[in-house]
Amino acid sequence: MRKKTTIYDIAQKLNITAATVSRALNGNPKISEATRKLVNDTAKEMNYEQNKLALALKSGKSFNVGVIVPRIDSNFFASVIRGIEEELHPNGYHVIICQTHDQENLEMENINSLLNAQVDGILMSISNAKLETNDHFQKLLRKGVPLIFFDRKKDIEGISSVTIDDFKGAYDATQHLIDQGCKHIAHLSNNREIQIFKNRYLGYKQAIIDNGLVFDEGLVIETMSKVLEGRKVTKQLLAMETRPDAIFSASDFTALGAIEEIKAHGLRIPEDISVVGFSNEPFTRFMELSITSVDQSPIEMGRISAQVFLEEANNGKKIKSEKQVILSPELIIRDSSLKSPVLANS
Repeated sequence: MRKKTTIYDIAQKLNITAATVSRALNGNPKISEATRKLVNDTAKEMNYEQNKLALALKSGKSFNVGVIVPRIDSNFFASVIRGIEEELHPNGYHVIICQTHDQENLEMENINSLLNAQVDGILMSISNAKLETNDHFQKLLRKGVPLIFFDRKKDIEGISSVTIDDFKGAYDATQHLIDQGCKHIAHLSNNREIQIFKNRYLGYKQAIIDNGLVFDEGLVIETMSKVLEGRKVTKQLLAMETRPDAIFSASDFTALGAIEEIKAHGLRIPEDISVVGFSNEPFTRFMELSITSVDQSPIEMGRISAQVFLEEANNGKKIKSEKQVILSPELIIRDSSLKSPVLANS
């Protein structure tokens, strides 16, 4: 096994002290430019690699940031991560990505692992579990590690968040269905203990009430954001004595499942039943029957989340910082809901 080059090896080769090598490698202004260049060139030539952990302990910064998401196999979360990296990389930070698979125990394990890795901050979308405790979040606050929620969040004093206006997104989606002549609109919800799904439910409900329609809780079904689950619950809706003439789903995946089940029953979309999803996943645009959906601007959400982190990381922990950024959603109208002769979005 090849021996790793140390600062002592570089010092011996250049006939200078190890302390001078260390200062030169770390950009100490007391070291001349000529010496810095000589040391860095020699270090490169000798394949020297700095001990990142030791450097982090000395400087108090690892320049690593943890990002925790429920799952990475979704365009939304992948796009948020892209936005985060695009903002953090030019500032010298690297991203460590963790998944919770919507399990609170994995969420806690991820936070502890990232803390052990000496990350400078954590940006996360909380798990879809019934969060019975905030202890793992409070642990970060006590340690002074910046924590920024994006998309899914909890309201905790001292923690910043970047979300979209889920209430408005759901209201606009439901209003669109009503404008298309739909009067018996079902809602495929998700765990409403998570704020984003609660707000989507409330936006849907308010649009129904504001338009003088009868709000029927029996048309609201809570399910997971999966295609198969969308099929299962839609089968229940289609078996009702008075079946819905539209479905607003809190997820594009359950919306896709709904469409598959509606077609399996020989019904037409949108003529018999209109469908609207939420998140604007890529497949919603490229399917033969394109799906109307609410866009969440995930790349922008990621960039702004990273900007909020940088503000907190650079204030030297002297100023208590807490921001609540709310982005505006956009309804992308496509074939799955378009009954009236108006121009759809692309």
